[in-house]
Amino acid sequence: MLFIFSIGSGLTYYLGRMTSNPAHGWSVWAAMMTLFLVGTLVCWWAEAAGNPIHQKLGIAMTDGNMEGKEVRFGIFSSALFATITTDASCGAVNAMHDSFTPLGELVPLFNMQLGEIIIGGVGAGLYGMLVFVILAVFIAGLMVGRTPEYLGKKIQAYEVKMAMLSLLVICLSTLGFSVWAVVSKWGLAGLSNTGPHGLSEILYA
Repeated sequence: MLFIFSIGSGLTYYLGRMTSNPAHGWSVWAAMMTLFLVGTLVCWWAEAAGNPIHQKLGIAMTDGNMEGKEVRFGIFSSALFATITTDASCGAVNAMHDSFTPLGELVPLFNMQLGEIIIGGVGAGLYGMLVFVILAVFIAGLMVGRTPEYLGKKIQAYEVKMAMLSLLVICLSTLGFSVWAVVSKWGLAGLSNTGPHGLSEILYA
């Protein structure tokens, strides 16, 4: 798990060196790590709390949700691995995400829907995060009434349009194909869940 994050983390340090602003590289890394830690804690808490429906029915065998998890890994390691691999766009699993509690599964799904910018793949997480940095700098500049600048360069209409286009392409392609799957026979034929859970399954896929 440490090695999955190592190269992506190293690229933020490289960003600071290349821009002659190491503090900026560390701040981008800190933003990624904050999102990662919050996601891990929320996923772990939700899985450790278990499924309230099972508890009411008296069929919960443990305090937490062990459905779809290996006993040798347990709840924390499963939640940690799910968060790391969806942060880093790795694709590996050690537990069935479909068996996570709704809030526990929200974290991996949220990580993927962000465009896997929290560390992300080799380079992919960094440039995805920089798109969000450009938008944040632009919005902050509008709020304080100053011309937004990033690393000494002015952020103007063209840069903001390109940043928005990169986000909209991801959103429209993901949601567009999800909508297509929801209204088509072939999209519904492979579902193993119904209702909101089925929609999450399609969006995840």
